[in-house]
Amino acid sequence: MKALETFERGFGRATGWSHRHHKGIAAAVVTLLLGTGITAFGVAPLTAPDVSKMPQRLIAEEVQPAELDAQVEALGEYLLELTRSDLTRSSDTVDSLLSRLNVTDAEAAAFLRNDIVGRKLLAGRSGKMVQVVTGDMGELRQLIARYPVEDAGRYNTHFNRLTITRDPVGFRAKVEQAPLNSQVRLGSGTIRTTLFAATDEARLPDTVASQLAEIFANEIDFGVDLRRGDRFTVLYEALEADGEPITWNQAAGRVLAAQFENKGKQHEAVWYQEPGHKGAYFDFKGQSMRRAFLASPMEFSRVTSGFAMRFHPVLKTWRRHLGVDYGAPTGTAVRTVGEGVVEFAGVQNGYGNVVYIKHAGERVTVYAHLSRVSVRKGQRVEQGQYIGAVGATGWATGPHLHFEFRQGGAQVDPLQVARASEAVTISPTARPKFLAQAAAMKTQLAAASASTTVASAE
Repeated sequence: MKALETFERGFGRATGWSHRHHKGIAAAVVTLLLGTGITAFGVAPLTAPDVSKMPQRLIAEEVQPAELDAQVEALGEYLLELTRSDLTRSSDTVDSLLSRLNVTDAEAAAFLRNDIVGRKLLAGRSGKMVQVVTGDMGELRQLIARYPVEDAGRYNTHFNRLTITRDPVGFRAKVEQAPLNSQVRLGSGTIRTTLFAATDEARLPDTVASQLAEIFANEIDFGVDLRRGDRFTVLYEALEADGEPITWNQAAGRVLAAQFENKGKQHEAVWYQEPGHKGAYFDFKGQSMRRAFLASPMEFSRVTSGFAMRFHPVLKTWRRHLGVDYGAPTGTAVRTVGEGVVEFAGVQNGYGNVVYIKHAGERVTVYAHLSRVSVRKGQRVEQGQYIGAVGATGWATGPHLHFEFRQGGAQVDPLQVARASEAVTISPTARPKFLAQAAAMKTQLAAASASTTVASAE
């Protein structure tokens, strides 16, 4: 024991001395290292005493928890909020929607029934994304509904946000438009029956299928050319509203790149927009996929009567059919095949509701028997813009679109014009940048295709 006490006293004095003279010790060590050329050193640890043999002391102290009433009172100072989400349904009433969201609030229900802005929650199309914040008793504190902007054009860029909040005075409601955010995603699939069935199986939005059909329309007839086992890979923009993935049909932005294998032949496309020019699709070598005119005024349809002789269903005589008829249900969207200016929009004899669009080079397209006209005379339209909907107005025995293409006043075959129309080109200065972008997207598509092939094999 004396030896241990002597050691502890000596060690304590040494430790105190080292604290008082730590700068001097450090300087001496550095001098020693520099003077002798030693590059590393270590200090062997001193042997520590056995802890199990050291004296121990047990301390016991009684701890009193806070009173339960005080804890409950403290918790009462915090507001309990619950958040729930759901989609509106076509059969919804205010009461059924609030019940599904576990909202128990008669005042909120009355507001949604009577307020001119609040009634927008269940007005129009179903499928609105609704999120509520409630208190612990089910009272509504906030409701936010997100839904698409009507007639927003081909590519959605914004969404409607309906916000209902509670303040000391009561409820307040407002509607505003907010920008959609996009994230780039990859997807791939295999044709078993139809393109839409394949994109559904791959969990891709319907708009991706529509865009694929349009992009490759001049190379693949999606009505007759698809084969079981055809494959596709696509790079596209997935849209979000306030960080929430949107659920309505137009749930995708633009297709950025795609590959489609049809009957053993590989077709490819990449979106590119040269500064100061309109964007278009090109193959990976820079050849244009887009023509001045689309192959069809409808995304998906079937030709019921081509540009040829036929027995007229109304006049009951054989006559030359100077256009192309597309069979589709009433209300199916109709788009312009090329950019131009609306020359006429209204009712005209056997055409019923009809739209004439004037294009460059003394060319005019005609869209007849429409159930709805969505443009006006003098309006400038872009290629692919919706101008109306399929109907059966005028001399029509059923819902369909009658489409004509006139060159210099004479009707010509629209399909031949579309395939022979001029293409968009890339300038020599922009070509290197395009090739670099195309190579990067091709690599991403190849990676997605390979991973899908491995998954299918497994």
